[in-house]
Amino acid sequence: MPEYDARGKVNRALLICVSDYKHLRPLRAVKDNAEKLKGVLTDAGTDLFTEDEVRICRTQEPWEVQQELDAVTSEARGLLLVYFSGHGRVGPDGGDLQLMVGTSQRRHKTVSWRDVVLRYLDNARADRIVIILECCYAGNAGEAFHLCRKPMSLLMAAQPNRRIFSGDEPAGGSVFTRAVVRVLERGIPGKRFVAFDDLVQELRGELAGERTPMDDVWQPRSAKQNTTDDVILSFATPEARPRTPLRIRLRRWLNAYTRHWLRLLLVLAIIFVPATTGVVLLNLPGDPPACPPALELRLLTAPEAESTLRRAAFDYETSDANTRPLDGEGDYPDGCRRAQITVYSAAKDQVDQGFAAADRWQGEAQGTGKGRPDGKGTDPLYRPGPQPDLWIPESTADYDEARRGMPATGSPAALHNTGPVAYTPLVVGIPTNKRLADVEPGSASWRDLLTGTDGKHRDLRLLRPSPVLSGTGLLHTIGLYLANDGSAIGSSDTPDPAPTLADKAESRLSAPGSQYAGSTELLCSLRPDANDPDGAAKAGSGAAATSAPLVSEKSLADFNLGRATGSCPALASPPPLRERYDAYYPKNVPALDHPLIRVDWRGDADATARRAAVESFARWLRDPDGGQRTLTAQGYRGVPGKNGAMPRPAKGSPLLDSRAQTDPHAPVVPFTADPEQVAKVLDGYNKAQKSSQLLILMDTSTSMADGGKLSVAGSAASRALEMVGAHHTYGLWTFPDRAHPGDPDAVREVVPLGTADPARGKAALERIAGGELVDHGAAMEEALTAAVRAMKKAKGTSNAIVLILDQDDGAGSRRAPGVEKTLTELLKSGPDVPVLTLAMGWSGCDSFALQWLAGASKGQCVPGGPGAPDQLAGFVASIGTAAKGYQ
Repeated sequence: MPEYDARGKVNRALLICVSDYKHLRPLRAVKDNAEKLKGVLTDAGTDLFTEDEVRICRTQEPWEVQQELDAVTSEARGLLLVYFSGHGRVGPDGGDLQLMVGTSQRRHKTVSWRDVVLRYLDNARADRIVIILECCYAGNAGEAFHLCRKPMSLLMAAQPNRRIFSGDEPAGGSVFTRAVVRVLERGIPGKRFVAFDDLVQELRGELAGERTPMDDVWQPRSAKQNTTDDVILSFATPEARPRTPLRIRLRRWLNAYTRHWLRLLLVLAIIFVPATTGVVLLNLPGDPPACPPALELRLLTAPEAESTLRRAAFDYETSDANTRPLDGEGDYPDGCRRAQITVYSAAKDQVDQGFAAADRWQGEAQGTGKGRPDGKGTDPLYRPGPQPDLWIPESTADYDEARRGMPATGSPAALHNTGPVAYTPLVVGIPTNKRLADVEPGSASWRDLLTGTDGKHRDLRLLRPSPVLSGTGLLHTIGLYLANDGSAIGSSDTPDPAPTLADKAESRLSAPGSQYAGSTELLCSLRPDANDPDGAAKAGSGAAATSAPLVSEKSLADFNLGRATGSCPALASPPPLRERYDAYYPKNVPALDHPLIRVDWRGDADATARRAAVESFARWLRDPDGGQRTLTAQGYRGVPGKNGAMPRPAKGSPLLDSRAQTDPHAPVVPFTADPEQVAKVLDGYNKAQKSSQLLILMDTSTSMADGGKLSVAGSAASRALEMVGAHHTYGLWTFPDRAHPGDPDAVREVVPLGTADPARGKAALERIAGGELVDHGAAMEEALTAAVRAMKKAKGTSNAIVLILDQDDGAGSRRAPGVEKTLTELLKSGPDVPVLTLAMGWSGCDSFALQWLAGASKGQCVPGGPGAPDQLAGFVASIGTAAKGYQ
C-alpha cells in the first residue's frame, strides 16, 4: 500500500482536550493529554509537525470548537490531524455522537460529530485528514463518517456503544492517549515509520490487557473513506533512522523563509505606503478584533433533504451574506460569521408530535422539567431533536398538518410560512423496459397511470412512501385522491375525495411492507445491489423490474445517476439503462414546494437577532446567485424569478443529464390545496385502512446487550408502537421465556394481543432495557412458529409480525424436530402473515435464512443501525392500508 508523506507541507494538528466540566464529572487524566501528544507530534524523531502547526484547544463552549475547526480546515494543505479527548454521549438509538465541552449538560450545548465536526472536515483544503476520538461511544462515529467526500482516516478509541476511560488514571494522560504517544514516540520494530494502519494494529496490542467499564475487551476501531493509501503519522523507528531528505528540508526552510519575508513586507508596507502620502505613522495597528461567537440556528428538515440543506448551510456560512454586519450591529467586525446553522432531520409524524407538544419540547430544551414524554408521545430531544429556529418541510401540506395538530392557544411556538425555497415535482418511476403504451410521460392523469400499471397491462406494484411519515407520501396521496382524473386541484372548489375512490386507490398500492419513511429508502430497496449483495440476480429482474415507485423527481434522478440513495452509497457509475426508471409526471399533482417556516419561541431573549438571522438565510436561499445555485446543483427546481416564471433547470443540474431519465421541461405545479382538503385526504386515507394486528416478537437473550444492539432494538420497537391506533392493535412477546428457559417453544406474552394503548408496550420495553434479559439461547424458529400460528387465527383483516433478533438464534442441538418444515408450511398457508424482521447481527439481512423468511412470508428485512427504527416504522405503517398483499 502506498504511503502519504506530509513532511514539509502546510500541516495542522488540532488537539481538543476537555478535562474540566461545569455539569459533568471532571476527567483529570485528560489534562495531560494535550501536552503529551503535542510533544510527540513536534518531536524531531517524529519529524512531521512543527511547533507552530499544532494547536491546543481546551474548549468550554461549542462555538470555540467550531472556531478552531474553521481555522485549521482553511489553513492545512497537507495533513490535518484532529484529536478529541473528553466526554461523549449518544442518543438511545446509538446515533449522532455528541462531543461534550466544558459547559455541556447531558443534552445541551454539545458539539455534534455528524453535523458540526464532519461538516467542517469535509470542506477542508487538506490533502489527507486523520481524526482520533477518545471518548465514550467513540466507536459510534463510524456510521456518519462514511458519508464524507474527503480522504479521511478515523481512529476510534473503542468499539461502538462502549464507555471507556474513567478519567482517574495516574498522571501523564489517559490510558488510550498514553498508548498512542508510546507508539508514535518509539516507532515499530522492523518498520521505517508509523503509518495509520500500523498505529491501529499496535494500539490493539497495547490495550489487549485493558477492559472497558462494561468489563469487555478494549478494542480500538478504525475506518477509512475515499483513500487507497496510508498516512504516515511518525517517522520514529527503533532502528537507525535515515536523515530527512534534502527536498523536505528545503521545503521546510522555504516555507519558514517565505512566511518570514511576507511578515516583513507587510510591516514595511504599513510603514512606508502611508508615508508616500505625507502621513506619519507613529503606532502600528494591532491585531484585528477577534470574531465573537456566531449565533447558532437550528434547521429541522425531512431526511431526504438533510444532506442538500447541510451543504447549503455551509455555503451560506462562508458567503458574503453571512459575513457582513446585520442591521443594528454597528461596528461588528466585518468578515466574521454572523450565524452558524445546525441541520438535522426527522420523520413527518415526529415533527407533528413535536409541534403539537411544543411546551414539552421547549421545556426539555430549557431544563424546566416539562420535557417528560407521555406514553403516546415522543421524546422531543431525540425525536425530532432540539427545538428548531426554522423548519423546511417537504411541502406546504406538511406545514398545514403541523398547524392542525397544534393547540389553538397557549403554544410557545409560532410558525410563519415565508414561502418556498425550491420545488420538486412528483413522479411515478416506470421500469425502462416496461414503458406504458398510450400514456404521456410528461402529463398523465392518475387514472391513466393506474390503468396502465394494473394486472391487465404491465402488472406493476405501486410502492409509495408512508403518508404518515413522509411529505412525499402525503402529497402523492393528495394527488391520487384530488387529481385522479387529471383536473387541477383548487382551493375550495375541488370536491372531497369519495370513500370509494380512496378505497380503490389504496387497493392498488402493494402492502404490507410497501411503504417506507421516504423516497430515498424506497428506491434504495429497489437497487439491485441492495437486494443481491453477491450480484447473483439477473439484471432487470426481481423487485425493481416489477415495481413502480411513487417518489420525487430529485430522488429518482439520484437513483438513475447512481448517486447515494437513502442508506445505499453512491455507485461508481450510473446503473445500466435496464435497471433505471422512466419518470412519469401525474397531471396537476402539486410539486413538493419546500417552504421555509420561521419558528418563533415565546420567551427567547434573543428573538430579534434570531429572526433577523433566519430572514437573512431565507433571502440567500432564494437568491439566484446564492442558495439557488446550491439547491439546483443538487437536482431541485428553482423558485420563480422577478418575472414570476418558473425557471428551467440551470446548467450543471443533474436533471439535464439524459441518464437521469427525467423531463426537465415537465411543468411544476404549485401547491393550491387548502388545509381542510389536506385533512379530508388524510381522513379518507385512515378510513380506507383495514383493521390490523401487530405482534412484536423480540429476542431478549443476553447477547442482545452486546454492541448496543438492545438500545437500537428497543428504539425500533418503541417506534413501531407509535404506528398503532384505534384500528391497529398489537401484542408484545419475548423469547426465550424467563419462566421456562429449557423449553425452546416457550414465549413470554409481555403485552397480550389486541392491546391498543402503546404506553403498556413502552413500559415493558423500558423494563427490558433495564436488564430483563435471559441468559439462555434464543430459539428463534420455535418462537416464530408459535407467533405465526397465533397470528393466523387472530382477528383483523391484515396482520403482521415484527421480529427483532440477534445474529444467531443459539438453539444448537436443542432445535425442535421438524421446526423448519412446520414453519414453512405455516407461512405458505392462508391467510398471509408478513414477517417484518429487524436483524441486529453483523451480517444484517444478508443471510439466506432471513432472505428466505422475507420472501416466504411476503415481508421485509431491515438491518440494524441508527436508521432502522424509521425504516421499520414505514413498513409497520403500511399494515392494513390495502385489501390485498403483493400483486
